[in-house]
Amino acid sequence: MERVVAASEAILGPAWKDVPPVVVFFGAEAFFKSHLWRRVRLAVVGDQPDEWSLGVFDGAEADWRDVEAELRTVAMFGPRRLVRVESADALVSKNRAALEEYVAQPAGKSVLVLELSSFPSNTRLYKAAVAAGLVVDCSPPPPAALARWLRRWAKAAHRAEMDDAAAKLLADLIGADLGLLDQETAKLALWAGDPPRITAELVGQRTGAWRARTAWELIDAALEGKPAEALKLLDQLLAAGEQPIGILAQISSTLRRLAAATRLIIRGEQIGRRPPLRQALLQAKVHPHFVEKTQKQLERLGRARARTLYRRLLDADLDLKGGSVLPPRLLLERLILFLAAPPPPKPSAR
Repeated sequence: MERVVAASEAILGPAWKDVPPVVVFFGAEAFFKSHLWRRVRLAVVGDQPDEWSLGVFDGAEADWRDVEAELRTVAMFGPRRLVRVESADALVSKNRAALEEYVAQPAGKSVLVLELSSFPSNTRLYKAAVAAGLVVDCSPPPPAALARWLRRWAKAAHRAEMDDAAAKLLADLIGADLGLLDQETAKLALWAGDPPRITAELVGQRTGAWRARTAWELIDAALEGKPAEALKLLDQLLAAGEQPIGILAQISSTLRRLAAATRLIIRGEQIGRRPPLRQALLQAKVHPHFVEKTQKQLERLGRARARTLYRRLLDADLDLKGGSVLPPRLLLERLILFLAAPPPPKPSAR
């Protein structure tokens, strides 16, 4: 096994058998770290229960003396003990000399896994880790190489052939989130026939989960006053084959809740019992987890615009169903720009 490897290559190869006494994962891609950890765990302790041969520490709070004591403890079952330190940057910073000493002479029957955000190659600890163990760079694939990597991952992890056009489309639609790309690839592999082959057409037809998420992000961007971002997401949905009437249906559910909350407040004022905004949003069926975000969006939208939402949604629906000669995309753009426009200035106090 090489001493310094790229995670993007390491997770594509066969299962690991010989794991050195020190392993360092560094970089920003949590997807790589998660998959590599599974490989290390399987190779070192197999399916042994955690308490028998495995120790896990939070590097932000861990004391090196406790970590080292765990490493010096003989495994209850199996030949080796496995110790993982998550978010280990603070631990390394506070105990660099002690770690250098340990890595130079690690416990013979234990494996230490350090997970770091960065690991400069000009440090003594880096050089010691390379000499005694394995260092894995968990940086994400560069954008130009993402589609090629995705094709290889589809074959290695999901036993599916993925067309180059399909990989590029999926990467364009979802972006560089490897976890989401993996989830979508797994779903597409189930629909890809036997033997499974993922085509661009299949990607366009079956990326429903991504489309729903993108529609939510679109409406959030519009309500937060980010028209350029919202229009970019609209382009992505249309490029993926989503129908304009379907996009309107997905974003309408959020807007109807804002309209309902506004109507509850106005009716409450008319009878002298104006409900708090949070209460009105809960009555309008906004999930409690999203109430704070939705409250800020409605406050930014303002009463004057919010009270017209029902009518605007009805007009957009009728126009998309043949009531307007304007292109469907332009009709959706018009609604998005209405939502994203700056709020009207508050009247100045005199």
